[in-house]
Amino acid sequence: MQDETADPADQPEDAATGHALIARLVRGLDGSPGVYRMLNAANEVLYVGKARNLKARVSNYARPSGHSGRIARMIHETAAMMFLTTRTEVEALLLEQNLIKQLKPRYNVLMRDDKSFPNILISGNHDFPQIAKHRGKRSAPGHYYGPFASAGAVNRTLNQLQKVFLLRSCSDTVFSSRTRPCLLHQIRRCSAPCTGEIGKEDYAALVSDAQRFLEGKTTHVQAELAAQMQAAAEAMEFERAAALRDRIRALTNVQSAQGINPRGVAEADVVAVHLEGGQACVQVFFIRAHQSWGNRDFYPRTGAGAEEPEILQAFLAQFYDDREPPRLILTSHPVEDPDLLGQLLSDRAGRKVELALPQRGEKAELVENALRNAREALGRRLAETTAQGKLLAGLAEVFALEAPPRRIEVYDNSHIMGTDAVGGMIVAGPEGFLKGEYRKFNIKGTDLTPGDDFGMMKEVLTRRFERLLRDDPDRESGAWPDLLLIDGGAGQVSAVAGVLAGLGVDDVPFVGVAKGVDRDAGKEEFHRPGQPPMALPRNHPVLYFIQRLRDEAHRFAIGAHRAKRAKAVGATPLDEIPGVGAARKRALLAHFGSAKAVSRAGLPDLMAVDGISEAMARTIHDFFHDRG
Repeated sequence: MQDETADPADQPEDAATGHALIARLVRGLDGSPGVYRMLNAANEVLYVGKARNLKARVSNYARPSGHSGRIARMIHETAAMMFLTTRTEVEALLLEQNLIKQLKPRYNVLMRDDKSFPNILISGNHDFPQIAKHRGKRSAPGHYYGPFASAGAVNRTLNQLQKVFLLRSCSDTVFSSRTRPCLLHQIRRCSAPCTGEIGKEDYAALVSDAQRFLEGKTTHVQAELAAQMQAAAEAMEFERAAALRDRIRALTNVQSAQGINPRGVAEADVVAVHLEGGQACVQVFFIRAHQSWGNRDFYPRTGAGAEEPEILQAFLAQFYDDREPPRLILTSHPVEDPDLLGQLLSDRAGRKVELALPQRGEKAELVENALRNAREALGRRLAETTAQGKLLAGLAEVFALEAPPRRIEVYDNSHIMGTDAVGGMIVAGPEGFLKGEYRKFNIKGTDLTPGDDFGMMKEVLTRRFERLLRDDPDRESGAWPDLLLIDGGAGQVSAVAGVLAGLGVDDVPFVGVAKGVDRDAGKEEFHRPGQPPMALPRNHPVLYFIQRLRDEAHRFAIGAHRAKRAKAVGATPLDEIPGVGAARKRALLAHFGSAKAVSRAGLPDLMAVDGISEAMARTIHDFFHDRG
């Protein structure tokens, strides 16, 4: 690759910018494919783009007219450019998406939700396979079915599948330790292979039925169950016939719960985009095995004026960056370069991926349904944003702020008698709670008195603002808060005031939220430095808003504390042994029963554990026996 940079720091003060700069840089380019970056005078990346022909593509920006408002603003701000040539245009597209994900340029379309989707896994390394929800990399052996749009969707499907196919959901460790059937067997949701209530061949038949159903072969499964029910009834095995009838009913419930079940589409993602009010909603429906496995809406940053083809192109390239694309992707609008994007997705999947823009028939109906959902979802979001804006304006009025806050940080601590203490920070703004910005702080101070809430708050705020001052002293990243809400009264407010004054931060307003008389919701008192406590009327909308913020901070802090406490309860000396991670720890505990038994084991016994080599066995043995 060739890297060429025009750096504003290296140019004279009267150096050209905008069209003139780009026109000069074009003369040094050739027709190679590649990626270009546009930078402003502060050396911030404004935009990342790819080109089949760099010279031809960048030449378009040198024209003084004919650009949209968004592109014109971007060109005007451009003070430097960087170029990377690639061997092929597909490489350029891949590099472009990697750079967008890394740099998050202001004028690019950026997908802002990178959560993974759950799947159903039927394990493949056991005589009696387990059916379970799986999220993350498909590293465990077995058959995967998905993705499902949400944990709720996969849980509902698993619940019904257990009624139909009676597969076990317990872990291998629980399975091996059972001596009698569990409650799931008693309520007819498991065939109890753990205690021999079903043989290996019969259980394998159930697994095969479940796999065929998840592959879309539902009619065959239902027909076989109906034949078995008829045969049982004719043999006067009425209890077995009734059980089979219940399984058929449960199977019918699964199919009806899936919603849209297209007959002519076995596997596809349906992707629709709707633009309104400068915002975009992308709706994705997952069609697998002729069934709808749910939908999810996304709100990508649209780069201040991008149109549907550009949004779809960028969204699809980023969405399938770490997800396996289906064989067919149906879209509501054309993408900018369907052949190139299709080739990129096919290369990632290792098989052909087709992009289609259906005009009629069942596929067009699927797209129209997704588009309607995108339109309705964006309408709800815009309405919620408007309501949120009114609440933020009300908050500014109540606390005499200069402007409605765009970033509110709410702090709370959680502990039990000072142990496993954790500080929690949640963030809210015009778009609601920003959960990706939440932070937890493990309290590290060794000189704190157990239960010293003031000391804990001082530590949390000190660490938070020391980092802000170090990483963003000029306050350009948007990470600086406009308002702090502290769970507590005058004491906590005094502690925060001391921290901020000590760090030289005197322009971030903060308010303490105390429970008030009888610690009753609705009687909250608000404390500010140098001012008497104040309260709001019981039915004031801003009061409800503050209560929601405080309750969310409380929930987050308690969750972080419980997770820390659970980890401490599960801690063993094995955690201190180099090379012993979670998998080896589980294997050792499953084999020996306790950490104490591991400490007493000899080398041959340690080597008998799955995953423990001779070298690792010696490390474990030496850890417990050479510690003097």
